[in-house]
Parts: sequence; structure tokens; C-alpha cells
Amino acid sequence: MSLARPVARRLVASSSSSSQIISTPCHQLLGSSSKREFHSTPQLEARRKNRPRFSNVRAAEMGLVDEEKIKQFSKQKFPKYTKEEMVELQKRYSPQQIEALKAGEAAINPRDLTIQGRLRVDPYKMPYIDDFAESQPIIDKRPQNRAPPDPKANWMGLDEFTADLIKWADQFQTGEVTGTMKKVVDFVPEEWKKIAEARWPGEVRDEAHKQFKKYLQAEVDRSEKEQKAKREGRSLEEDTSGPTDGDVLQYILERSVMTDNGLVSNSSVAPALPDKVPGVAGMGYKAAVDPEDQGLDDNGIYQEVKRVTGMSVKDLLALRTRRIWENRVSNQTRLGKIPSFYTMVVAGNKNGWLGLGVVKSADPSVSFEKARLQALRNLKPIPRYENRTIYGNVSAKFGAAVVELSTRPPGFGLRVQHRIFELCRAAGIYDLAARVPRGRNPMNVVKATYEALLTQKNPETIAIGRGKKLVDVRKVYYSGAPIPELGQTQHEERRF
Repeated sequence: MSLARPVARRLVASSSSSSQIISTPCHQLLGSSSKREFHSTPQLEARRKNRPRFSNVRAAEMGLVDEEKIKQFSKQKFPKYTKEEMVELQKRYSPQQIEALKAGEAAINPRDLTIQGRLRVDPYKMPYIDDFAESQPIIDKRPQNRAPPDPKANWMGLDEFTADLIKWADQFQTGEVTGTMKKVVDFVPEEWKKIAEARWPGEVRDEAHKQFKKYLQAEVDRSEKEQKAKREGRSLEEDTSGPTDGDVLQYILERSVMTDNGLVSNSSVAPALPDKVPGVAGMGYKAAVDPEDQGLDDNGIYQEVKRVTGMSVKDLLALRTRRIWENRVSNQTRLGKIPSFYTMVVAGNKNGWLGLGVVKSADPSVSFEKARLQALRNLKPIPRYENRTIYGNVSAKFGAAVVELSTRPPGFGLRVQHRIFELCRAAGIYDLAARVPRGRNPMNVVKATYEALLTQKNPETIAIGRGKKLVDVRKVYYSGAPIPELGQTQHEERRF
């Protein structure tokens, strides 16, 4: 609400009586007033309450302007490796890995990190950057200081595994049969031994696992002491020359299953297989090749089509295939625009067989190849009159597109759209007229034409259903040739 006229504002703002207002001269009413004018805009104090609690931090206050402060911050937050640290790194990494670390350090400028990527130090900072120099027990596994795997090692075969097992067993000449190792359930009270571990209380389960770990460590320590005493020629009081439960457990968990001389590494990834595996060269890497193809399908592309259609590769390659429609569409997602190609391909033998393939793919070449193979698989017979036109007039509707096909005499030609023209040429139709009264979407027009050609009504089939016999005079008397007297072909049907 706002009152524009000064006198009206004075009247509303004043708290004096009406008699005093009326007696006050007009020029005094227009003068300055000691009271605030009536207006919908809040006061300055009220507007200050909507301001943010924290003020903006300027670049100068962050030390992003002074070059000395930038160098000091970079040296403090992004120090270089010392000589002691390089010695420790050389113990854990190979020389190639050390060179990669040095190249990565040289590629990043600490000054850029200081100016453009200043790290927040306030208590509300988000953990955007992981410091791999610090170990977090919650998410990090226990570090293992072991050598990298042997790149020339491969998986053991049956004979190699047997030899490795015998070599390990030869270390223990005598001893009792193993298999008496304790379990976690042996370290819980009697009342919980017959109950599943999932139903144990938390303190009982933790104490049992703690005692079980101590037991395993004691077994491993005892085995090491026995081996040390054996190497030094000393004998222990008890006969423990055979493998203990700790030895068996260590063999199962830590023994390498590769031909690397028992080397245990940090990596669980096996080294890559060689390019040529002995004994399996040429097996399973290529599709089966049919000798009857005569080298026309070495990649096995047409093998499935051959099985479905029963045709040879030579016959499949002789078919007429044309791309009659291709459209590129994009799907907008949060990762950006994902393109897709929609391809329609028609295939036919020019002698009454026609197939249509419709495929979508991210690559245009892949889309065309798949659509062509699908068109070859979808080959269907098309009824033709005199091997040149259709039987009568047919129409079909697909979506909003309507296609009307009409038969025509010899020599009329194909007076149709160019996509319908390709369908007719592939099917072996040479005299036809077509109308598309509405809905001229290319995809719907092609599908409607294909459906119209497949749904033709053969007059002979209709005559047989009615108990009649249909005779084509032109076929009987002129063997399908034009009538000499008229110079054109006449089609007369006579029912008996």
C-alpha cells in the first residue's frame, strides 16, 4: 500500500485531532514531518535481518593476492618428497612406478592448486579429496609389504600342483594327521555352543573371535619355532615334526597357486595370458566356418541367417538390399545427449520374396548391418499377378499413414513414391500405382506398404471358398501375351 499525495500521507501519519488537521494551513502540511511516512517497504533494520550470517571472504584475506603467502601456503600444504621418503618409496615400488610418481608430481603445479583449488580448513568442509598418505582403518585394508607378482607366472596344472604339494609335505617327515584345528564355537561358553553364531550376543561373539585369533597366531608362532629349531639342529621336548594346524592353514591361505616359486604378492589379479596359448591355438576364438560357403563368410555373419532361411551364403549375397530410411535421434540425459540411429532396410530376390528389417543402434554402420540381416531373416512370399503386379486394389493403415495400392496393365510402370518403389523392385513388381492420402511419415508408409503387399486376397482362393472355378482367359488363350488385335492386354474372368 502506498499513498502518493503528500497531504494524504500527512493526514494518515498525524495523530492529532481532526479539528487541528483542518485548521493547519496547507503549506505547513506539505512541510517536513517528524513522523515516518506510511509505506509498505520495510525499515532498514528489518531488511538487514535477511542478510546471510557469514560475510564473503575476499581473495586478499585468503592470501591469494600476495605472492609470498601463495608460496608459503604451497610449501606447507604441498611439500615435495624428502630423501627419506624417496628411500621408503623405492622399497615398495618398482623403478618404473617411481618414474610415474615423479612424472605425476611434475605435471601438477602447486601454485595452481593454491589459487584455483584452495582447500577449505573450516569445520564444515566436505571430504572431497582423499589423502592416500593417511590410513583409515574403517575403509582401508591392512597394508601388505610383499613383492609384486611374477609377470611370467601362470596357473598350475594338475601335475604342477601335485609336485608343489609333495615339495611342501617333504618339509614334515613325520607327524600326526591334521584336522584337529579348533573353531570359533570352541571359544564360547557351553550355553552358546548349540546356538547359531548369528544369535550370539555382541560381547560373546567379539570375545570368541578375539580368542580364536590368538589361537591362530599361537599356532603360527609355534610352527616358526619348530622350523627354526630344526634348522639349528635342536630338538623340542614334544614330537612336533609333522605339519601343525597352523601350517595347513598357512598353506591354504597363503600358498600361491601359480608357478612363481611360492611367491605371495599383494595383487589378487592374475597376470595376462599370452597371445598364443599352447595347445588351444585356433580353438574357440573364431566362429565355425562352413566349407560350402567357399570363403564368402569367414567371420560367420550369415550362419544364423542360413539356419533360419535355409539359403546358402551365395544366394543371400545375391539378394537386393537397400537402405530406405535412416533417422538420427538423441536422448537427453543427465550425462548429456546419447545419440541413436534408426535404420530401415528392405531385402528381396526380385521374384516374389520381400523382407523388412528395422533396427536401432548407437553406431550407424552397426545399425545398417543388423537391419540388413534382420531383413534377410524376415523374407516372406508376396502374391503377384503375372509376376509383375498385385491382385486388385489393396489398402493398409499403419499409425496415421494410409497406403492404397492399385493394379495396373503391362507397361504402366511404377508410379509410386521412391520408398514404395524400392519395395516393389525388391519384390519383383513392375506395374503399380499407389496413393498416400494422409499421414506421410516415411516409417509408417513403408510399414503400411509392406503390410498391404502381404495381405492381398488371391481371387483363386476366394473362388475355391465359394465353390467356384476361376479361369483367366488371357492365361488360357494367349499364354499371358498381349492380344495382337488390340495391342494391349485384356483381363477377363469368367465364372462357371
